[in-house]
Amino acid sequence: MEYYNNIVCVSYSELLGIMAEGTLNSLLARKNIERIHRGGGAGSKALVIYSTLPERYRKLYVEKYGDPNELKAKAMIKEKITIDQKARDFYEHYIYVLKGEEKKLSDKLIEEYTINASVIKELIRTVNEIKAYRHKLGGSMANVWDSIFASSEKMRVRYNHTLPSNSSRLREKINLYKKEGYASLISGKIGNTNTLKITKEASDQIIALKRCKTPVYTDTQLFERYNEIAMDKGWKPLRSLSGMKAWLNNPSIKQLWCDAVYGERYASQLFGRKHKTELPMRRDSLWYGDGTKLNLYYRDKDGKVSTTCVYEVIDAYSEVLLGYFISDTENYEAQYHSYRMAIQISGHKPFEIVCDNQGGHKKLDSTGFLDKICEVHRNTAPYNAQSKTIESIFGRFQQQVLHRDWRFTGQNITAKKDYSRANVEFIEANKDNLYTLSELKAAYAECRKEWNESKHPATGISRIEMYNNSLNEETQPVSIYDMIDIFWIRNDKPCTFTDKGLQITINGQKRSYEVFSSPGCPDHAWRRKHTYEKFEVAYDPYDLTSIRLYSIDASGRKRFERTAEPYMVIPRALQDQKEGDAKFIRQEQAANLEDRIIRQEQAKAIEQAHGVSPEQNGLHTPELKGVNAEKRKEIARRTKKYTSDPQSFCLGMQMKEVSLMDWKTVLSKKETEEFSEQKAAGKL
Repeated sequence: MEYYNNIVCVSYSELLGIMAEGTLNSLLARKNIERIHRGGGAGSKALVIYSTLPERYRKLYVEKYGDPNELKAKAMIKEKITIDQKARDFYEHYIYVLKGEEKKLSDKLIEEYTINASVIKELIRTVNEIKAYRHKLGGSMANVWDSIFASSEKMRVRYNHTLPSNSSRLREKINLYKKEGYASLISGKIGNTNTLKITKEASDQIIALKRCKTPVYTDTQLFERYNEIAMDKGWKPLRSLSGMKAWLNNPSIKQLWCDAVYGERYASQLFGRKHKTELPMRRDSLWYGDGTKLNLYYRDKDGKVSTTCVYEVIDAYSEVLLGYFISDTENYEAQYHSYRMAIQISGHKPFEIVCDNQGGHKKLDSTGFLDKICEVHRNTAPYNAQSKTIESIFGRFQQQVLHRDWRFTGQNITAKKDYSRANVEFIEANKDNLYTLSELKAAYAECRKEWNESKHPATGISRIEMYNNSLNEETQPVSIYDMIDIFWIRNDKPCTFTDKGLQITINGQKRSYEVFSSPGCPDHAWRRKHTYEKFEVAYDPYDLTSIRLYSIDASGRKRFERTAEPYMVIPRALQDQKEGDAKFIRQEQAANLEDRIIRQEQAKAIEQAHGVSPEQNGLHTPELKGVNAEKRKEIARRTKKYTSDPQSFCLGMQMKEVSLMDWKTVLSKKETEEFSEQKAAGKL
């Protein structure tokens, strides 16, 4: 191998060692290889450019003579250094602060760091030369660092330097030296983080630049900008970028700029004191309620890949998932159904409920719903996921159960582990095999069951067994009246009971109800008193076969009145009517007529008592229409249409009446009148 004009060449004689002379002449004749020098003079050799040789001959050459590029690199490496006097001067004047006192480096450290800096400087020079050479030839930097490391180790023997004895760490040290200079070689144990004593004014200026938003500075830009300001103000400039970074990351300093760079929430989480707490010792001491994404994809009605949400109520003691509701939003309805399911499964009211302060929870609180369920309820601190045990339970439920389903959506996007993410490509390729919404609900129910029946990490027994075997003597059992008081929904506006019953809209559907005295018999006596009266309505959304009516007095107080049931519906067509329908129609016709008679009877009694009836004033009350003669007589009798028995105005009839009387009848009539007068006068 030869170098000609700094180009790697091989001689004619070397090539004859790996190929026949005829082959070599043929390659030269066809100009498949390039000859840079013909030779012929005294001691002169014919030379061929190595890089123009065909690949197969280059391999043969390397096998026999070695890689010319490696030989060149080794030739460039020196084992002797020149001591860097600038480095010695830097370390001589270097000052650091230890326990508040300014100090200088010891002579031993000055010598050590000066030699290290000189060795690195020589290694960098060598790397740069080899890079330039390889770049010119179009070669790579492969294996160069091995040669650099070998040179460093030879210099270690000769100069006793303390640079890293590992190739990769040596390379890192060289790269750090390129960025930060002499200060990068100083050990942090003796003050590398304190290249100068930072005054209060300088400290405030650096922190202000770190917090600045117009513009936002990188650490390198901040270092440069501060030194510009220091020069104008006559302050000592910062000598080390790494020293400034270390100073900024000092805990007492970082607290002053962390919120401006990363956000106040991050700073609060980083520096705020955390409580150390113990989980409950018995069931129903503490329930958590929170909504999250249901981490399984499904196929919606349009065939698109979709996700939905779930609201869960969890017992903190056993980690049992007690109640849940699947919906697209975390609203009042989802929370209502979840807590109702939890109460029904538990059979007891929890002592305490903890939830966040989302909109649905505000409604639960404002309506007094949570006060009815538990003794105490409170909100978690906002933006503080660590304060919610339910977040940890959600995470483990996703990792241990939901993750096994290929439809898994992945965990929160902030999760860093690869397996916490969804295989979107696979899901897209198999979207026709995704669950429908109903299938998703069934699959999620099975996942919850699996979680509840799996072992609790603290006890090794199943979560549901832990829950069922625990006893909380301070929680109240839930009665049927508690269920009505807590979970029956009251209508916002009063509803009027009309001649067609009471109509109310529930979940967008109009429903009619009426009050019955017995099964199949509307209560007409109640109707006569309350038709067109307003009532507050309470109903169970799980069972709409009855509702409860509450009367409202003038002061706004509410009292339970009656239970109403769905309004009786009769087919119009005789052909569609069932057995008993005709009887019911006749029954109600008679009842309606009876209502008319009773209304007339009560009204006429009032008229006659006050002397204002038509008959008392020489007039006649109209007869009820649509009533036969027999009923009219009954009405007349019951309403006492006449104030006295009809008198006979013809002489013959009067004489006949008198002739039929005797003294017993006259005396009895007189005594009766006197008795009535004395009673009216209050003498009896």
